Parts: sequence; C-alpha cells; structure tokens
Amino acid sequence: MSIAPSELAYVPFVSVENMMRLVHHIGVEEMMAGICTNLEEDFRRWQAFDKTPRVASHSQEGVIELMPTSDGETYGFKYVNGHPKNTREGLQTVTAFGLLADVYTGYPVLLSEMTVLTALRTAAMSAFATKVLAPKAAKTMAMIGNGAQSEFQALALKAICGIETVRMYDIDPSATARAAGNLEGRMNVVSCGSPEEAIEGAQVITTCTADKQYATILTDNMVGAGVHINAIGGDCPGKTELHKDILYRSDVFVEYTPQTRVEGEIQQVGEDFEVTELWQVLSGARQGRRDRRQITLFDGVGFAIEDFSALRYVRDQLEGTGIYQKLDMLADPDDPRDLFGMVERAGEAVR
Repeated sequence: MSIAPSELAYVPFVSVENMMRLVHHIGVEEMMAGICTNLEEDFRRWQAFDKTPRVASHSQEGVIELMPTSDGETYGFKYVNGHPKNTREGLQTVTAFGLLADVYTGYPVLLSEMTVLTALRTAAMSAFATKVLAPKAAKTMAMIGNGAQSEFQALALKAICGIETVRMYDIDPSATARAAGNLEGRMNVVSCGSPEEAIEGAQVITTCTADKQYATILTDNMVGAGVHINAIGGDCPGKTELHKDILYRSDVFVEYTPQTRVEGEIQQVGEDFEVTELWQVLSGARQGRRDRRQITLFDGVGFAIEDFSALRYVRDQLEGTGIYQKLDMLADPDDPRDLFGMVERAGEAVR
C-alpha cells in the first residue's frame, strides 16, 4: 500500500475488527488463496530474504516469540505467543500482531493484528505444502485436532487443493461438533470417533493439537503408503505429534531447517536426519513427490517469511478500502532536527 507524502506521519493499522471486515470484503477462501500466491512468490525468491530462527522466550506456561525478516526493501516482524493453557481460562492460545517497514527510511508502513491473520496464513501454508507435495487426485483430508485452526485448514485445502471432504476428530467431541457446524454447507464433513476412523480413505492427514508435550497423535501403523501429512501442531521444543518411526518412512519437508530441528517433529531424530526445504522443491534443486507410494511429510512450524507474505498481502489489499485506521505513530516536526521544539509547541497548544 503506497502512502502519500502528506500522510507519512500516519501508519495504517488493521485492528481485529477491521481484519474481520477485510476477510468478509475479500472472502475467507479467496483471502487464503491470495496469501498462498504470495507464499509461493516469496518461497521462489527465498535467497533474497534475511533468515533467522525466531527469538523465543519460553516459560512454564508457554512461549512469546519475535519473528523478523527482510527482503532488502521491506522489513517485517511478528510478535506471537503460544499458551496452550489459555483455553482452559477462556483465552486464546495464540495472539499476535505484525509490522512492515520501509528499509530505505526505516518508517513503518503497516501495523496489523495477526491473531486472525496468522490463522489464515497457517492454513494457507499447509495448503501450499499440500499443493506441492500431495497426491494430485487427493479429495479427502483427515483433520486431527479440531481447535481454532481446524476450519481454516479445511477451507484452505478446499480452495487451493480441491479437497472436497474433511474427516474430523478431536479428543473433545464438542470441538468437533463446533468445527463441523462452522463448516456445514461449505464442504462435506464427517465427524469421527477416533484418529483411526478419521484417516480412513484420506489422502491428506493434518495434525494440529495444542498440548505442549511429546505426544503420539499418529502411530506408525496408522500411516499407509501414498499419503501426505501436514504435521503443524508440534511447533516448539518439547512438543511433537507423530511417532518418530513415521519420520523414517517419510520424505520430510521443512521451511527453515535450523528452526525446525529445534521446534518440529524432527527434534525427535538426530542432526544428520535428511530433510528438504520447501523452496528447494520450487527451485527444482530437490524433488518433491516421486511416486504414488511415497509418504510426504510437511513438518510445519511457521517461519517469519510466511508472516511477511501475509502482511504484504494485507498491505496490498487495503488501498481504496478504508478498512484501516490511521495511527499517529511517527513524530513529524517541522524541522527533523527539532524534536524538542515540536514537544514544546504541543505544550503551548494545550495551554
């Protein structure tokens, strides 16, 4: 979103309310498809970005993280927390906000909520990986873990990959009932009583559970040949969802290896365990799906470039909509060297 010189002192801010207005203005499936397009563009120019594992502050209750990156022209970061215990207290597990800034001036050009946007981005990323790696004729997915992300995941795979049926399971039947109700009329939904039932006939399996522990949501004998797995719930140290034997039977694809080795499913295996970064498949340097019996596994933990892709999508959609507020974030003295004078004149105006 370009900013007129007269408005340089203001930063567009997208609140939660305005993010929801923007989603309805564009359409939830259309918005995730648009973010997916940006993800593909940015993964194809992966080498242009600064890359660093997220800066994490862990506590017994959860984690608070900063996720920065830059492509040399635009800088972006996201602040995000992950507190699984929050659900029991009536709070969101994840909250987030993000910022884009112009590298040339250092001025921020967008501030946005990213609780809703992260849900859209995460689902778009799973769909992007599925599009690249899954069997081409896939029509059915299993969604194990029916929390706040589940509906987004199902609709993203519908919009981007052509998934028609989602088979849902959660240890809490009320979560499945809620998600199934939200998806009613949008796609075929089958509510299941066990993980084994959920994966029957599914070509794509997505796991997205919240507990911060080493868990075994999928055992080795549950995973047959030819499927694609999106393992997106294991996203911090000490939190996994798959039995490690599944990893040895799969070709594993990741976003950024140094981060995933600490946070992803592959934290269960040695540093010499071979993985492929997704951008390598897009560049042709490495192969994705080779044959119909191959198990492909996207070990997704979320990476800063994905948030950058989502934020620039929002920035580009705002122009002409008015679906944002102007924040007075930047000091704008008449003389850039006279910040004190600006403060003094403000005092005179008050008096």
